[in-house]
This record gives sequence, C-alpha cells and structure tokens, in this order.
Amino acid sequence: MSLDALFKPFTYKNLQLKNRIVMAPMTRAFSDNGVPTQQIADYYARRAASEVGLILSEGTVINRPASKNIQNIPDFYGTEALNGWKNVIDAVHENGGKMGPQIWHVGDTRSSPDYPTVEMEKAATMTLEDIQDTIAQFAASAKSAKDLGFDVLEIHGAHGYLIDQFFWEVTNTRTDEYGGKTLKERSKFAVDIIKAIRAAVGADFTIIIRLSQWKQQDYKSRLATTPEEMEEWLLPMKEAGVDIFHCSQRRFWEPEFEGSDLNFAGWAKKLTGQPTITVGSVGLNGDFMSAFAGQGSEKSDLSELLKRLDRQDFDLVAVGRAVLSDFEWAKKVKEGRLDEISDFAGESLGVLY
Repeated sequence: MSLDALFKPFTYKNLQLKNRIVMAPMTRAFSDNGVPTQQIADYYARRAASEVGLILSEGTVINRPASKNIQNIPDFYGTEALNGWKNVIDAVHENGGKMGPQIWHVGDTRSSPDYPTVEMEKAATMTLEDIQDTIAQFAASAKSAKDLGFDVLEIHGAHGYLIDQFFWEVTNTRTDEYGGKTLKERSKFAVDIIKAIRAAVGADFTIIIRLSQWKQQDYKSRLATTPEEMEEWLLPMKEAGVDIFHCSQRRFWEPEFEGSDLNFAGWAKKLTGQPTITVGSVGLNGDFMSAFAGQGSEKSDLSELLKRLDRQDFDLVAVGRAVLSDFEWAKKVKEGRLDEISDFAGESLGVLY
C-alpha cells in the first residue's frame, strides 16, 4: 500500500499544502461565550505540528440573530472573538500548518438538550431584508478571515443548516426569488453568498464550500438524484466563485449514482472540473453519527481511500474523528506507524486535547 498519493503536495491559486490531509471541521463548543481561548489555539496547533496539511476549523458563526444553537460555538465577528482567532491562526502558522475557518449559520435547527440554547430564526420566515443582511454578514466574516491571515475559508452549506435549508425542497417553501421548484432555483441564496464573499476576498483567495446530500433531519435525503441534477446544482456555485467542493458523505466509499463507483467528491470533480475534498469515516470502521451516541470506532485500513485518491477521483481527504482522538494521526500514517494509531473513543467528543 503506497502512501505517495496522500503525501503529495497540493497547490491551487494562493493555497500551497504539503499533503492531501485535511482536518475536517468538527463542532467542539469550547469557546467561552463565542471567544476562542488559548486552549483552542493549542488544540489546532498540535494538529498543525503533526503533519495535517490543512485545518478547517469547527463551525464559526456570522453576526446574525440565532446564527448558533449552542452558546460556546465560536463567533467569527466582533473584536474579542477575532482577536482570539488571530491567536489561533498565528499558532497554526508557527507550527507549519495552514488553516481556514468554516463560516456558518445553523438556521432552524435544535441543539442537544444537554447544551444551553439560544432562540433561532426560521429559514421560511426570513424577510428579503434578513436574507440580504445574512449575505452581507457572511461576506464580512470572510473578509475578516483574509485580514487575519487565514489561508482559505469554508462556507458551511451542508447537513441541514441554513444554506442547506434553502437547497432542500422540504424546508424551502418560499414563493419569492429564493424559492423554486428546482434545485438550481433554490440555490440562489448560496450563489449570492458566494458572489458576495468572492467580492470581499478578491480573486486569488481560495473559497471552499461544504455540501451534502444527507441531512441531520433525514439521513436518506438526496438533493440531486441524477448527475444532471448535480451538475445544475454545482456549476452555478463554481461560476459564482467556489474553488473547492467539500463533499460530505457518511461513508466515503459509497457510490453516489448507479452505474459508477464514483462517490460524491468523485462526481463533483467530474462535473465541475474543480478540486474536491472527500470525507466520511476515513480511517475508521464506524459511521460518525454513532459517535453522538457515545459509541467508539476501530481504526480501519486505508487501501480503498488510497486507490481512489491515486486514480484522482478527488484531490484532498478530510479526516475527522481519527484526528480528533489522535492528533498525531497524519504523522503516524506518514511514518508507517499504523499500529500505533488510536481507536476512536466516543468520549473524545467531550474533551479538547
């Protein structure tokens, strides 16, 4: 099993990565009242120092009412929070890493009752003025990311949160310009956000968008049921300014459409010609949703991942729980110390190290 494909450098526009490993964004909710602490900086810096090519932060929220549903989710606006993020990116750079914030609005979702919650606005009731201000706040947070020295940024458009609620016909019942019968029509909100962000950060700054077919509200949901529908969904986002599509699946090895073993990231690359990131139970044998039930997963072999990466189905590989439970995961893989990699323990979600 050759690891060459996984540790080959990646360059796109202003982004230069030493390998193809991405730390997937994972909500931790350890930022006191939305402000990332030194503990957060140390957490990301450890991964940067241990051969992770690109770190994507946990979801960080824009300056809108009810943009988050847990109080200690980090903000990406306001002097105190942005100063905290400046400390984070400086620590990551000092340890040889690259990083981007994931910019987010949770929309009409509910958090676990174990967490303190805040009131939320509903996507279906947002006025046009609300929508325009939301677009502006996404752009403002994006501009802050560039100004602070981050290397990329990611828009969270997946998993049934606000942007995804506009994509999904179940939650988007609007009758104005932000609704519509087709997925392409319902993508206007995302496209407008992307255009505003591109205008704010300029032509050379790399923009990633995370997308998913499945929703936390419905694991079997599918926005695009054919390659043609997927093309109509993705191409307008490419034209608006997306550079890299981060294609979230629960299990990366599952084919997206009948007749081909290409996964979501494989199809997105084929249809758009843009680089893609695959994700979904990389390095583990259990679905990540089991982690929220406190269940662990054992490490698994990487042969299927490497086969797909070697044939260039996708360009980058996002690793979540494996890097969460073992911050040296990438380093151990690079050095062939696979027997030293830790299994994922469900309790890892409750600690920060």
